[in-house]
Amino acid sequence: MKRRMTWAGLTVFAMAAAVACTSTDDAAPPAPSPSAAPSTPAPSSAPPPSTPTPTPSATQTTAPPHAVSLQALMTKQYDGRNLRLGRVLARNAAYTRYYVTYSSGSLTISGIMNVPSTPGPHPALVLNHGYIDPAIYTNGRGLMREQDYLARRGYVVLHTDYRNHAQSSDDPQSELDLRLGYTEDVINAVHALRTSQYVDPERIGLLGRSMGGGITYNVLVAQPGLVKAGVVFAPVSSDAIDNFNRWVRNERPIATTILRTYGEPARNPAFWRNLSAVNFFDRVTEPVLIHHGESDSTCPIAWSSETLAALKAAGKNATMYTYPGEEHAFGPAWPTSMARTVSFLKQQGL
Repeated sequence: MKRRMTWAGLTVFAMAAAVACTSTDDAAPPAPSPSAAPSTPAPSSAPPPSTPTPTPSATQTTAPPHAVSLQALMTKQYDGRNLRLGRVLARNAAYTRYYVTYSSGSLTISGIMNVPSTPGPHPALVLNHGYIDPAIYTNGRGLMREQDYLARRGYVVLHTDYRNHAQSSDDPQSELDLRLGYTEDVINAVHALRTSQYVDPERIGLLGRSMGGGITYNVLVAQPGLVKAGVVFAPVSSDAIDNFNRWVRNERPIATTILRTYGEPARNPAFWRNLSAVNFFDRVTEPVLIHHGESDSTCPIAWSSETLAALKAAGKNATMYTYPGEEHAFGPAWPTSMARTVSFLKQQGL
């Protein structure tokens, strides 16, 4: 039976899972808690009476997108510079695990990078973890099974810590920006990987789970052509309203603050629409693979079914595997899901 996870319950879930199992501790995200209104571009004022009204043939000025929107991410410039391999965290016969940092705009983002021992350059994947309370998050935490599995199969793996996590720079606006900065950090991670001597810059993909699945959708619509393919496990909804209604709406005072800042979806539909990747699937150019357990009580499988249908309706290459009895974290079916993932990636040239 599906159940609603409250703000407090979701945080407890994330913390308990993180302590119990570091390979499956990604959870769906509790709501951000903004404390002030965002800086929104002021609407253009009407021209003074002496100013002639522009004709349709005259040059028109397009208003900039809302700062908190996927359109804003579409227009940003990214360079992902300064990828630096730091200390060796672990080494085995298959790969070496490094502490790394790279730049995301003005911020420094930490992470880990697994580099295979076989000769390169290698295909590479940016791994996008699900929600783990930043207060307990440590460098490289989340997706530990996937990090190891993929590196042993010849992939350079860059697992980002996101801003405000581990040794990454603090971004006091992150929660107010509804964590769209995480998407920026992943886009810049791809650019950073392209500069690595270990990586084939033309063979980079994304893999995300839970909240990281939603980030993966955001990247695919914000920067089409950036990667060769995207894989998601037990993702959140591609519609921001679904996520808000499930985890945030009944949690006070957080919901009150969000709705005061941005408005109810019914009263400000443009804002919420422009946060939702599903409304921009026409921009996706990469094949997408979705894995979802049929017993997932955190992120309902119906969300992935709806995302798949929307991608198909937009004429995109999308595939979904469902797993009877599997919950959010994946258990017995995990090896099968990973074998399918590698097969899919190889079909895409990764």
